[in-house]
Amino acid sequence: MAILRAGTTVSAPKIQAIRGVKDILPSDIASWHILETTARNLSETFGYAEIKIPIFEATELFARSLGAATDVVEKEMYTFEDRDGKLITLRPEGTASVIRAYIEHHLWTESPLVKLYYVGPMFRHERPQAGRFRQFHQIGVEALGSASPWLDVEQLVLLNRLFLALEIAPTTLLLNSLGCPLCRPAYRDALKAFLSQRAENLCEACRRRIDANPLRVLDCKREECRALTRDAPVITGFLGSECVEHFNAVRAGLDDVGVSYVVEPRLVRGLDYYTKTAFEFTAEGLGAQNTIAAGGRYDGLVEALGGPPTPGVGFALGIERVVTLFKKGAPTSPSPDVFIATVGESAKRRVMGTLTALRDAGIKVETDYDQGSLKSQMRRADKLGARHTVILGDDELAKGLAVVRDMATKSQTDVALDGLVAHLITLLAPARRA
Repeated sequence: MAILRAGTTVSAPKIQAIRGVKDILPSDIASWHILETTARNLSETFGYAEIKIPIFEATELFARSLGAATDVVEKEMYTFEDRDGKLITLRPEGTASVIRAYIEHHLWTESPLVKLYYVGPMFRHERPQAGRFRQFHQIGVEALGSASPWLDVEQLVLLNRLFLALEIAPTTLLLNSLGCPLCRPAYRDALKAFLSQRAENLCEACRRRIDANPLRVLDCKREECRALTRDAPVITGFLGSECVEHFNAVRAGLDDVGVSYVVEPRLVRGLDYYTKTAFEFTAEGLGAQNTIAAGGRYDGLVEALGGPPTPGVGFALGIERVVTLFKKGAPTSPSPDVFIATVGESAKRRVMGTLTALRDAGIKVETDYDQGSLKSQMRRADKLGARHTVILGDDELAKGLAVVRDMATKSQTDVALDGLVAHLITLLAPARRA
């Protein structure tokens, strides 16, 4: 047993973040603000209103909506039993919660078309890797109440305009139709027959999916499985007339507004509720996990969760992945407009009142809370990039004055304390207009 000498201290063991969970530090947050603000403004321009959904829900909600045979439900959800014995799950995606809220609050009575967006964290117990986390953040958009293909086009245009506004390029829109409950069974049968002939060479997960969820085999990332399914039948060859008409209308709408796309017959979504339109936006520079937004139509989901027959379409965007593509050009944390330096005991007592008065006027202001020497305070003001420094000294305070120093020109002006706020607002006005 080790013997500690008198006065020796033992550091407590460090506690680190859980694997797959990432801190968003101040150096990164400006990029997040840019993305979220741009997405909110665009969503509201397109007529979508924000909704806040719970972080956890009854497990049954996700099991019923996503599909019991999906990877998310089978092995990725964070599920636990609460103190009442009820199974609770941290939300792995946002659509199911939005639909639950739509049904619970009878939102269709407020408008025949309900357009919503949300921002927040999601949770999946996946293997952490580049671009994939166990807590990740999404911006999602949902439109409920219309089967029109123009809504599909609208959401694709919204995403296109968001990426243009963020100057993220190039992006590729992959587009497919997954059919509907009328035409999909024939495709499933044909695909199952095809896969059964190659089952012994597929990976274990794909063999398990052949009966439970054969479309998911096409989404396997293992190159061996992709090679074996390269000549698999495609769903577009099995679409009924209504699904063909819808898909053609979506493509025509995208052509009309100049949004380019690639028809990808292998594109399937990992959740069971999708019908007709399915899409993904991919971007270069992210490696294997290159999907930055994805979604599609889910015309039977509301009814499956106990609501009235209601068509819907939506998408989700991965904030972490999108931020990675543009954060290098994002501004750093904003510099304060004003720094307050103090000299003397009376001045130190006045600093909090002055800080509060300036902040009440909307001025970004900082100070040296440790109130070191004037020289060290000025160095800190310079390091922070403050435009102006207000120097509060005991002698000046006795005369009802403060000194305002322009940090660029080094010029100083005596300003009456009772006119300090107005003086600084005038000084800062040109920079704020710029």
